[in-house]
Amino acid sequence: MGQRIAVGAAADIPVGGNKLVTVGTKDVAVFNVNGEYFAIDDLCPHMGASLSGGHVEDGCVTCPWHYWRFRLSDGAWADSPRVRTGSYPVHVVEGVVQIEVP
Repeated sequence: MGQRIAVGAAADIPVGGNKLVTVGTKDVAVFNVNGEYFAIDDLCPHMGASLSGGHVEDGCVTCPWHYWRFRLSDGAWADSPRVRTGSYPVHVVEGVVQIEVP
């Protein structure tokens, strides 16, 4: 189990919304999908676009630059799971969103 980092109140990330946070030296996008929280590295591994600016549908976020889709559950590219962005377990404890980092 890694270290849990508090990144804000769950109430600050509404259903369908996201929040960009910095964890150490990485920008991480935290998404609320129907009350379930997901965290992935914000940078698209293809060309470096911000995934927090992408559209979320069917458990995936679509990169706003070239429309690559990444699964929020594990950061894998929907077309080839070998390509992925980092993903992190998320916990909500007493209304606070925590990202688990290695």
